[in-house]
Amino acid sequence: MNSVFHDLYTKYHQDLFQFLYYMVKNRVEAEDLVQEVYIRVLKAYDKFEGKSSEKTWLFSIAKNVAIDHFRKQRGWKDRLFDKFDWERREIKDSNLLPEDTVIQNEEVKILKECLDTCTTNHRIVLIMRYLNGLSIAETAEALNWSESKVKTTQHRALKTIKAKMENERRKEEDHHASI
Repeated sequence: MNSVFHDLYTKYHQDLFQFLYYMVKNRVEAEDLVQEVYIRVLKAYDKFEGKSSEKTWLFSIAKNVAIDHFRKQRGWKDRLFDKFDWERREIKDSNLLPEDTVIQNEEVKILKECLDTCTTNHRIVLIMRYLNGLSIAETAEALNWSESKVKTTQHRALKTIKAKMENERRKEEDHHASI
């Protein structure tokens, strides 16, 4: 089991962490949730039948861990307001990832803001598909959805986020024009 666990960790740790970080927007919480994923993997690995890839199985567990995390947090949406930096219009996090400090261009900020306003299903699909690079089939497997549901959700999510990004860009342009 040690070598199997080590292989899973080596192959997928960064992807799992990134997925959970983008879900919870906090490095420490994401690290805790990744640990919870590994605990569940250790408990359930003997039940893994191999009907899906290990990667989709891990993301399925990670999705459930994230959902459980949000369910446990009563009033988590209200607490987001405390963590929001209104001047910069982004979630406050004193533990930024190195890539976040390097990539601070306006387009990425707007995308993050718009992603934060998406529904949980839209956010999960966009993160799995575009940030973690899962295929439609892998995403469907991880979410226990049909491929058509993933495609529909992805289409709606992209349409929604595109409209939100265009709206944010217009606001930025109007703001800059007024200065």
